Amino acid sequence: MIRTILRYPDKRLREKGVRVPAITSEIKQLVDDMAETMYAAPGVGLAATQIGEALQIFVIDVAEENEPSDLRVFVNPEIVETQDRIVWSEGCLSFPGINEDVERAARVVVRAWDREGKTFELEAEGLLAVAVQHEYDHLQGVLMIDHLGLLKKRLVNRKMQRRNETDSP
Repeated sequence: MIRTILRYPDKRLREKGVRVPAITSEIKQLVDDMAETMYAAPGVGLAATQIGEALQIFVIDVAEENEPSDLRVFVNPEIVETQDRIVWSEGCLSFPGINEDVERAARVVVRAWDREGKTFELEAEGLLAVAVQHEYDHLQGVLMIDHLGLLKKRLVNRKMQRRNETDSP
């Protein structure tokens, strides 16, 4: 089922996700809904907090359009290692139409559970590393705008206010 993606400045985007105690049929359904919502948007990642579910879950698929799907599910993720720095032009489904340069770690190691509850560790770089950090931030109540300087924050704020005003009925 496609869920509604919260838009900035919705206060629920600032909620921290709580740890998932166990993988249940409800959690699996939420993961499926998140993947369907992300693909429909379309985006490369979606955190549970972006659809109003304050849980430590995100999904990512950075496969190119002409490649097969590479859906990755992260439940209770922890970034255990970071290395080097990179600046990447990021977008966010909660900030439609906005892209900004954000500095992040160039390489990360993340540990999480998959959709079945099995623990895995993933070493990522490039877009996958950026997406992991971006979605992990969402679970901490941290948004893309928090990585910007004051002037850029104000500009993004104004753009989102105008967009939200024109999109509301």
